[in-house]
Amino acid sequence: MNKIKTEVLIPSDVSFKEEGNKATIEVYPFEAGFGVSVAHPIRRTLIASTPGFAPIALKIEGVKHEFDSLKGMLEDVASFIINLKNIRFKIKEGDEAVVDYVFVGPKEIKGSDLANDLVDVVTPDEYIATLNEEAELKLTLIIRKGMGFVAVENFRDEIPEGFIGLDAYFSPVKKVVYNIENILVEDDPNFEKVIFEVVTDGQISPIEAFKNAVNNYLNQFSVFSKEFKLEQKTSQSVELDEVYNVLFEPIENLNLRSRSFNALDRAGIRFVGELVLMGKEKISNIKNLGTKSLEEIFDKLEEIGFPLNKTLPLDIKKAIEDKLSQLKEN
Repeated sequence: MNKIKTEVLIPSDVSFKEEGNKATIEVYPFEAGFGVSVAHPIRRTLIASTPGFAPIALKIEGVKHEFDSLKGMLEDVASFIINLKNIRFKIKEGDEAVVDYVFVGPKEIKGSDLANDLVDVVTPDEYIATLNEEAELKLTLIIRKGMGFVAVENFRDEIPEGFIGLDAYFSPVKKVVYNIENILVEDDPNFEKVIFEVVTDGQISPIEAFKNAVNNYLNQFSVFSKEFKLEQKTSQSVELDEVYNVLFEPIENLNLRSRSFNALDRAGIRFVGELVLMGKEKISNIKNLGTKSLEEIFDKLEEIGFPLNKTLPLDIKKAIEDKLSQLKEN
């Protein structure tokens, strides 16, 4: 249902889950059509402005150009370079490192063999080359910090004599996608939730990459604030009536059966308000809650005046979340 409005709703909720190099970030609620207006620029910013590390040049003793070969190495130099580009480095200090390596065959060289006091390798299992018993590989790499993709033609004049220049793909972000779902806000189903999925190569955590991208994105608008003296609005906090006090009581006060209480306790749920904010679907997914336990919990919430089909105003919901966060920190 469309209502007459005088200002745009400001999103108030962000949640995320991070597992290894993959993170899911949810942001909501947006007015209809605003989700993509925010999500797409953040995606572009993540890909283009997240700094990372890449080799920009290499030198192999006895090799004059990228189409040459090295005695005793299975791969020709062109194949070696392709494999090398799959290695993701991380400089330990500074924005550039010049690293020397010596490998004597027989040996299979992997990413882990390139880690040393100057650089880490976040793709240690990547294959690079195979040397036989006659081979000796003396290799020097120039590794630099940068953003996005930069073709070697753009920095060839910076490469020292005797080095082979490499196209540099700096971005540590391997994947960024977003999905937009409709959500219900105060009985209006036309609001949106943006769900980001971010995957990095390990040079930076996906959450840190996302934070940097949002910061860079917001900084692009600072020129407007300075010139036009814009006012930045945030979601406003409200004072909660006494009727909501029951939500900040411990779940013990619901007088649940031990089976129901223990399941909630193991799930880390301490306060009644957490159940109200979770909703029916999320409560139903709590481990070890059977049909009878779920019915008991739903009945108890209805008894205290907060049935799960009751829609809380957005500002009230935000105020409840803030107060619960404070209680859980104590």
